[in-house]
Amino acid sequence: MNYLSAENLTKSYGDKYLFRDTTFGLNRGDKVAIVGANGSGKTTLLSILAGTVPPDEGLVSYRKDITIGYLDQQPDLNDALTVMEVVLAGDSAQLEAIRAYEHALAHNDTAALERTMADMEKLEAWDYEAQIRQILGQLGIQDVEQPVATLSGGQRKRVALARVLIQDPDLLILDEPTNHLDLEAIEWLENHMNSQNQTLLMVSHDRYFLDKVCNQIVELENGALYGYKGNYAYFLEKKAEREAVVAAELDKNRNTFRRELEWMRRQPKARGTKAQYRIDAFNDLKEKTSQRRNDDGLELNLRTTRLGSKIMEVENLSKKFGEKVLLDHFTYTFKRLDRIGIIGKNGMGKTTLLNILTEQMRPDSGRVVTGGTVKFGYYTQSELNLPENQRVIDVVQDVAEVMKLASGETVTASQLLQHFLFNRQKQYDFVHKLSGGEKRRLQLLLVLVQNPNFLILDEPTNDLDITTLNVLEEFLLNFPGCLLIVTHDRYFMDRLVEHVFVFEGEGRIRDFPGNYTDYREWRSANAEASGGVSSGKNADRNVGGTGKNQKADPIVNLEQTKVEPAQKKKLSFKEIREYETLEKEIAELEQRKAVVLDQLNTGGHHEQLTAWAKEIEELDQLISEKSDRWLELAEYM
Repeated sequence: MNYLSAENLTKSYGDKYLFRDTTFGLNRGDKVAIVGANGSGKTTLLSILAGTVPPDEGLVSYRKDITIGYLDQQPDLNDALTVMEVVLAGDSAQLEAIRAYEHALAHNDTAALERTMADMEKLEAWDYEAQIRQILGQLGIQDVEQPVATLSGGQRKRVALARVLIQDPDLLILDEPTNHLDLEAIEWLENHMNSQNQTLLMVSHDRYFLDKVCNQIVELENGALYGYKGNYAYFLEKKAEREAVVAAELDKNRNTFRRELEWMRRQPKARGTKAQYRIDAFNDLKEKTSQRRNDDGLELNLRTTRLGSKIMEVENLSKKFGEKVLLDHFTYTFKRLDRIGIIGKNGMGKTTLLNILTEQMRPDSGRVVTGGTVKFGYYTQSELNLPENQRVIDVVQDVAEVMKLASGETVTASQLLQHFLFNRQKQYDFVHKLSGGEKRRLQLLLVLVQNPNFLILDEPTNDLDITTLNVLEEFLLNFPGCLLIVTHDRYFMDRLVEHVFVFEGEGRIRDFPGNYTDYREWRSANAEASGGVSSGKNADRNVGGTGKNQKADPIVNLEQTKVEPAQKKKLSFKEIREYETLEKEIAELEQRKAVVLDQLNTGGHHEQLTAWAKEIEELDQLISEKSDRWLELAEYM
C-alpha cells in the first residue's frame, strides 16, 4: 500500500541544484532513512516530502486516509503554552477529550468534569494520558507545567518529538530525532520505533540507530537518490560495491574518451564531414568523464603540541546549583593518552564538569591543577559563534593561514578546507549560507587548527554527516594527546574511548573500564544478578566522593557478579574454606600450565601438539573462573 509518492522533484538555491527530476516512493511498513553529506539537501528533501517547503518543480502526493506527523530540525513551538498544552495540541479524539478534562479540572466545573470523565472512559483516554507522561519522562521532560518559553533548544526538540510520538500517526517523518537525547532516551526511542507498526521516514546520522530501526537506506549524493533495501550495515556493503562499479566505468570511459579525442582532432577538421552520431556520443562521453571521483576524504593529521608528564589533577571537585548536586568530591588524575567518554542523563552535570576543567566555571570547592604544557581544544555544543557575514576561508585564515601536519609538511587554509569537504566555491561562500552541519564542521576545524594536545569534545557528532564522522574517528584514533568526549553517538564512543565516567546522579561519578557497550552489558548483567537493581561487586567503583583517584580493574565474568548488601557480608565457614582452597587450586593450575607450555615449545607429533594446545585453553578458562571467584570472596575477608 503506497503512502507517499514524489515525482520529478527539483529544488535549487541560486544557481545550485540540490536535486533534479527526483522520484521517490514510500509504502506502508517502510522504515526509511535518508543519508548523505552535509549540504546535500537531506533536510530540504524531507521538508518537501512533509509538505512544509514547496519544490521548484514536481509533485508530492499522500494516501488520503493516513495521518502524518513531522518533526522539524528546528521545531516551532508556541512559547505562550506549557509543555503539556503543547503536547496535547493534536487533532485526535483522545487528545480532545484530555484537553476538555484538564480544562474542566482547572476550572472546577463539576458538570463538565462528569461529562469529560465519561468521554475519557469511552475513548480509553485515561491510559492515553498516562502514556503521554511516560513518553515525556522517557525523553527527559519531567515538569509538564513548565512554560515552553523557558526551555533550552534541546528541550524544545524533545517536547516536539514527544508531541509527534503521542499523536501516533500512520506516517512519521523525523529530522534528526536522536539529537539532544541522552543515551538511555535514544535506546528507549529505538525500542519504541521497533515496537510500533508505523511507517517511518527520517534523516539521521546515528549509525547504531539506523542499523536497529531502518529496513531501507536512501542516499542523496550529487543530486541523485540511491536506494538500498536493508539496514545501515547492508547499505555500507552495497554502496562500496556501487562505487567500485562506478570507478571502473569511469576509468573505462576515460580510456575511450582519449581514443575518441584523437579521432575528433584528425583531419578533416570540418565537423560536418564526420559521422554526427559519433560526435554526439563523444560529447556525451565528455560529460561523463568530467565527473570527479568522490575521493576527497578528510585527512586530519594536524600536528599537536608536545604534552609533558603532568597533565591534570582534579581534587575533590564539588558543584551544585540550588539544591541540585552535580559534582560531589570528584577526584581524578589524567594521564597521557587518556581516552575517556562521559555518559549520563541530560542535566546531570556533564557539560558543567567540562567547563570547570577548562576554567570557564568555578567549582564550589576542590581544585584543578593543569600541567604547563597542556593546550586545550574545546568543541562545545553551545550556539555557534561564527561571523555570519564573513567568507569561510577568511574565518579560517583569521586563526592561521598556514598549518603544519604531523609529517612536517605545511598546508594552506584553502587546502585544509578542501580536506574538510569545502570545495573552492564553498570556501568563498558567506558563513550564513552554510547548512547547520557545514557550520559544525567549520567549528571543528577551527578547534583543531590551534594544535591542541588535550581535546574536549562536547557532543561533536550533532549535525555532522556520516562521512565526516568516519574520518573524524580515524583522526581521533591516532590523536597523540588526551581525549575527553561527551556524545550520544554510541558507535562514535565505542570506537574511541577506553573507559567512561558515568554520571549516576547526586554528584556520583563512576569510572568504568571499557567503552559504552561494555558498560551497558555490565549493567544489564548486574541488574539480572540483583533482580533488577544495578549493584554488585563493581558497583562501588565511584570516582566521586572517595578523596582519591580510584582506577577500576578490568571487569571479567560479569555473570558471576553478586549483589553487595548495604552492610558488609560475613563469609560462612564453607566459603572461608572455599577461599583457602581456591588459592591452592589456582597455584596448581598455573604450575600445570607452565609444564604444558614447556612441552608445547619443545615440539612433538601433530596429535600431541593439538592435545597440549587444547589443555592450555582449558587451563586458562579454569584459572579465569577460579580467580574471579577468589576475588569475589576476597572482598569479604
